[in-house]
Amino acid sequence: MSTPAPAFHRAIARSGRALTGIVRTPGDKSISHRSIIFGALAEGVTTISGLLEGADIMSTIGAMRAFDARVERRDVGVWEITGTPTPVSPGVPVDCGNSGTGVRLVMGAVSAYPVTATFTGDASLTSRPMRRILDPLRRMGVTATSTADGRLPATITSNGRLSPLDYHSPRASAQVKSAILLAGLGATGTTTVHEPERSRDHTENMLRAFGISIKVDGLSVSVTGPAKLRAAHVHVPGDPSSAAFPMVAALITPGSDVIIENIMMNPTRTGLFETLTEMGAELRKFNFRISGGETVADIRVRHSELRGVTVPPERAPSMIDEYPVLAVASACAKGETVMNGIHELRVKESDRIAATASLLRCNGVEVRERDDGMTITGMKTVPGGGHVVIRHDHRIAMSALVLGLNARATVSIDDASMIATSFPNFFRVMQALGADMAAS
Repeated sequence: MSTPAPAFHRAIARSGRALTGIVRTPGDKSISHRSIIFGALAEGVTTISGLLEGADIMSTIGAMRAFDARVERRDVGVWEITGTPTPVSPGVPVDCGNSGTGVRLVMGAVSAYPVTATFTGDASLTSRPMRRILDPLRRMGVTATSTADGRLPATITSNGRLSPLDYHSPRASAQVKSAILLAGLGATGTTTVHEPERSRDHTENMLRAFGISIKVDGLSVSVTGPAKLRAAHVHVPGDPSSAAFPMVAALITPGSDVIIENIMMNPTRTGLFETLTEMGAELRKFNFRISGGETVADIRVRHSELRGVTVPPERAPSMIDEYPVLAVASACAKGETVMNGIHELRVKESDRIAATASLLRCNGVEVRERDDGMTITGMKTVPGGGHVVIRHDHRIAMSALVLGLNARATVSIDDASMIATSFPNFFRVMQALGADMAAS
């Protein structure tokens, strides 16, 4: 078992010297979740290197152990999983902590087998919508119950003999798509998910690596069951969503020159890089290679004079987790930055539109909030001085601290402990670059 991250609470960030150095961010959270879930249900022994050892992934490991998979740590980031092709029904509720990806993918994946399981989570996770997963699973033959408003705790019962589904998703969601495709492995026939826009495709890539034939036709993805996962070796590349924090920090801190290594460059995940480039960011990508079936690269980031832009709504699926830190970059840019078509942020770990707007306002930044977006009026250096209530949201916490690096007065947050969800060594990485940040 990994060593738990320190339980920090209050944290502060101040402007100071330029950020310099070479850093590497943790393994990608999306791929880490999938590698654990797929390996736990595969025939044989799966090995994983570069796994993110954050709190969300530990919750998913605990969930798959509850279904009788053997998941063991061999070294830092190196794990070995002996799969359970016939998972058992857990005798107690499966606690998925704070992880929406974990609970939604696990619910879909175990529905392909004859199991009964109850899923729950922390206060944030139990407030998030689950009908988007439970309704299509019901159409496939799963019995699913939840709270009256479709939230956790939820109980599913499957006989492992599901009906295939042709599903037109109302939203581009990799979690919805993945849950249905994984359940489709237990159906007799072809299950297809059609999306209005392209969502991240890590499930498709990993299904192939675990021996599943998958068909992609434009915005439609299909699997034909019944089909069994076969063990694989997975190397997890660096998380572009985590790389966003030192990247934006370098862009807004005068004199900075930083290299971030081993960043996954999957085009379904690089919307932030494209947007920052449009804003005038100096990002030089180099040393491209293939690692774990994904293209990765190193990126050199230098302080840049940013300008406001209008972010195309159709880009949202490729950067849905990066809007809070993009808002920080926008606060330090000349002119207005307009973000629309991001209503999905209201049902993330927090209401991220409201939380981001509050983060900016309490530090003197003008922001106009709308139901599906916001407009931010930037300035070269923000006033700062705000105390940010992070609402149990790791990305709001890290975004607020990055803002503090270009603020005239110290920025503080009420709870840094949630950062361990996705970036357990965040403070070490930022301090290694020279950032004046501290947690207590």
